[in-house]
Amino acid sequence: MLRRRVLTLLTIVLLIGIPAGYLVISAGQSRDSGRDKERESSVVGLQNNWPSQMKRRVFEIPIPTGAWHVAYYETSNWKTSRLYVHFTTTAAGLDTFLADSGGSRAALKPGEVTVGSRDADIVGWNFTPDRAWSGVTVTRERPRPHTDITVDLTDPAFPHVYVVSTTSP
Repeated sequence: MLRRRVLTLLTIVLLIGIPAGYLVISAGQSRDSGRDKERESSVVGLQNNWPSQMKRRVFEIPIPTGAWHVAYYETSNWKTSRLYVHFTTTAAGLDTFLADSGGSRAALKPGEVTVGSRDADIVGWNFTPDRAWSGVTVTRERPRPHTDITVDLTDPAFPHVYVVSTTSP
């Protein structure tokens, strides 16, 4: 009789207790995830951090390993999503970035700023004429993103890269 009650209690714990515990833990994690996403989407302006690997993949922005002063900002609406990124890298890092982005250093047009003034105003970038700007636009077939890349080559050993990647569903 005692053995049967213990087996019944064990069965109840296994069938009800474990799934209930799992649901409580899962609900807590889901709520925390929602808070993180809410906190990130409420940020206005550049965040001094690397964008997530998923964002870099979706917007096709392969920030080179070892880049520093990385900052990003994402905007989204029903029609278009944009990811703004800037970073500093080495000359070799720039070559790697351009190759991985679908461009090349030879494709950079000296004196050209490909990031539009509207986009620059959104994140507070200022492309003054006293710098050595070069730019390239990487156009891909939809639904892949369209990418504007502007590089400050004033110090060619440590270029500053400004990227706006735009995608439409």
